[in-house]
Amino acid sequence: MPAPILTTKLFIPPPRAQIVVRPRLRARLDETLHRKLTLVSAPAGFGKTTLVGEWCNQQRAPIAWLSLDESDSDPARFFAYLVAALQTLATSDGEKFSQVGDGVLALLQSPQPPSPDAILTVLLNELAIIPQNFVLALDDYHLIDAPPIDHALAFLLEHLPPQMHLVIGTRQDPQLPLAQLRARDQLTELRAADLRFTFSEASEFLNRVMGLHLSAQDIEQLETRTEGWIAGLQLAALAMSSNRTTRGESDTANFIQSFTGSHRFVLDYLLEQVLQQQPQEIQNFLLSTSILERLCGPLCDAVLRAPAGTGSATLANLERANLFIFPLDDERQWYRYHHLFAELLRQRLHTSSDASKEDATRRVNELHVRASDWFEAHELEIEAFQHATAANDIERAERLMQGRGIPLHLRGAVRMILDWLASLPKTAFDARPSLWWWYGAMLLVNGQPSGVEEKLDAAEAALHDAEMNEQTKRLIGRISVARATLALTRYDVETMLTQSRRALEYLEPNTLSLRANANWTLGFANLLLGNRAASRRAFTEAITLSQADEDIFTTILATTGLGNVQEFDNELYSAAETYQRIVEMGGDHPQQIISEAHRGLARIFYEWNDLEAAQRHGDKSLELARQYDRVIDRYIISQVFLARLKLAQGDVAGASAILTHADQDARAKNFVLRMPEIAAARVPVLLAQNNIAAAAQLAQQFDLPICQARVHLANGDAKAALAGLEPFRQFVESKKWADEQLKVMVLQAVAFAANKQRESSLELLSSALALAEPGGFIRLFVDEGEPMRLLILEFRFAILKTVPHLGAYLEKLLAAFPSPHTKSEITNPKSEIIESLSARELEILQLIAQGYSNQEICERLFLALSTVKGHNRIIFDKLHVKSRTEAVARARALGLIE
Repeated sequence: MPAPILTTKLFIPPPRAQIVVRPRLRARLDETLHRKLTLVSAPAGFGKTTLVGEWCNQQRAPIAWLSLDESDSDPARFFAYLVAALQTLATSDGEKFSQVGDGVLALLQSPQPPSPDAILTVLLNELAIIPQNFVLALDDYHLIDAPPIDHALAFLLEHLPPQMHLVIGTRQDPQLPLAQLRARDQLTELRAADLRFTFSEASEFLNRVMGLHLSAQDIEQLETRTEGWIAGLQLAALAMSSNRTTRGESDTANFIQSFTGSHRFVLDYLLEQVLQQQPQEIQNFLLSTSILERLCGPLCDAVLRAPAGTGSATLANLERANLFIFPLDDERQWYRYHHLFAELLRQRLHTSSDASKEDATRRVNELHVRASDWFEAHELEIEAFQHATAANDIERAERLMQGRGIPLHLRGAVRMILDWLASLPKTAFDARPSLWWWYGAMLLVNGQPSGVEEKLDAAEAALHDAEMNEQTKRLIGRISVARATLALTRYDVETMLTQSRRALEYLEPNTLSLRANANWTLGFANLLLGNRAASRRAFTEAITLSQADEDIFTTILATTGLGNVQEFDNELYSAAETYQRIVEMGGDHPQQIISEAHRGLARIFYEWNDLEAAQRHGDKSLELARQYDRVIDRYIISQVFLARLKLAQGDVAGASAILTHADQDARAKNFVLRMPEIAAARVPVLLAQNNIAAAAQLAQQFDLPICQARVHLANGDAKAALAGLEPFRQFVESKKWADEQLKVMVLQAVAFAANKQRESSLELLSSALALAEPGGFIRLFVDEGEPMRLLILEFRFAILKTVPHLGAYLEKLLAAFPSPHTKSEITNPKSEIIESLSARELEILQLIAQGYSNQEICERLFLALSTVKGHNRIIFDKLHVKSRTEAVARARALGLIE
């Protein structure tokens, strides 16, 4: 399930009643929309958010706003919030573009998410449909510390739709190609020198907004000493207001004279002066709630254990007092402190207490626990987890990890957990061995197999002297599931089998999701071993368990495995239905794990000779597999299929190019298990290029019996082909590998015919057709080319005598073969005056000779009656006859038919 979105991050800061209007800066912003990027970059307290927010509120064009924080440095979380912001865009009529970004959100739910470029490609395609100009504003971008996000924004700017404009507010320049954008006149910059208050703006702020009634000289001195720094002026104004209350107006000059120093020291001094002037209850409120990134009344009440309504009233009072608090929504329900103010409040929370350091830490931890309680009660488990870890409450944090509120299939949530686990000392892990398992399991989910085994070993070592109770057994079962999954990434079949069975032995029956995962790895191991019946049973059990636990991802993985088994058992129609269900589970914007289902559908549609559908699903499979470059072997499998498809389409060079690239990738990544598949696909390509020597070398190197037979046939050595195929056929029959058995039988039929063993060829071809017909196999025969077409033509009537129900199937097969070239047309061998008969005309002539009526011929060949009659007239003309009887007699005399 997707992580909850905190919608207050998406609100444009509402207009304030008292504000300094800055027309010069608004005009600068208005002039920037023809460029790609507006960068508002200046140190803290220069009014960046206020300026951009006020400008956005005045715009007629739709605005998407996103306030960023440190947690948005996780790419998955960043993209999720970016999409949420873009989905707030609306036309002037209020119609929202709520579907924009749905593709990205679907991709982010994958346990192995795609690259940022792939995500941005999907997003840009969706943004392109927005018909009007719009603005995306990213505030506080300096809080992002993630090169992948910088790279993603650079990619976004490079390919920005013309109707889109990006505004970034930040304390420091982002890692973007700013120099390039400047050179192209695609960048507008507002810097500290632009943002600082002028004398007139400082006068308006201090006297009208803050109500100080200072002289021009006093204002000039303050403006000079703060260098127009807006936050400094505000802090100074608050301090002076308090100073006047206690000492009178005469002390203002002395205060201004003493107002010197760098921004950091001035800020420290003023915050102390402001904070200390507040009533004790307000100070306590500020300090205690400083642990919160965002505040609302009920949350503050929970943290302070105050009566209901107290927090909302206090927040409203703080806003009215301009005490560095900003509303995040129009309803004034959620607020945040100024970042610098919050940082100093937190510092004082830890250091200003008269209690010991241990007591102060205990107090802060208790505040975090209260916040965690509140967030958990309001189903915001990620925030609850964050406060639990801040409180160093390991038990609470682990309990929250086990709940359903934290979506462990999202990389953002996993990264958060991994960061916390990495911060824990070894003693914490040894005291709670389950944490070792969590560490290893989360590394696996995050696609980081390195180091997983050490974590799992540590978990088992910590259990060495533990009592063998239900809790210990459960942890052993979990460790075994993780070991089996780790072994799957290495194709270590024996370990997969051992650990899957061990997991099922130790896990309780009610641990549905874990048992489903163990059955999935067990099924995958058996599939790799060729034990297809056992694999089918395990996958079926995994589907049952995962569906009962509503574990959609294990359901998809296990259902994919079941589809593979059905396909291998030649149950093409059942497999297609299974794969289609998986695609439907993925919705309109599928995730990477759906790629195998698309690949399965591509293979089946290819076999059914629907090359257009095969291309569509093959391309989708490749697109999805590319979204996570570490799953390179799946990417390669997709490439191999598309190469086969290219070859079937007659593009030999294109097929060769794809396979060359796949071979290079496999070697670079050391995915040796994919090399035989690549070689098996290369052999037919090399044979099509008449490079028999290279094909022979590959077939021999990777011990590919079917490919070796094809090489022998290409060399005209049918006897050698048969000698190699027979033992292989016996082997696959002993294993009950239906798909391989059928492939061998088809090729044997061709080889027997080439060896002039017609009866053996007929027998095998009849058997192969009977096995292939229920699955609707077409390309299995068509890919054998003209020799197979001629075999079917020669034996069709003999086959129908023994297997009469194959008539329509044979007609469908013959119709699927490409039209023979002119040199293959059947020509009258005895008379130059008789024109050549085409393959279709000869076919109809043979049916006429068998006594079929015109109506029966059209039904058998799926032709219109008028078409059949037209062929008859052409046949009569070419044979120089006037009737069906004469045509048959003339054809037999010429040796055209038996």
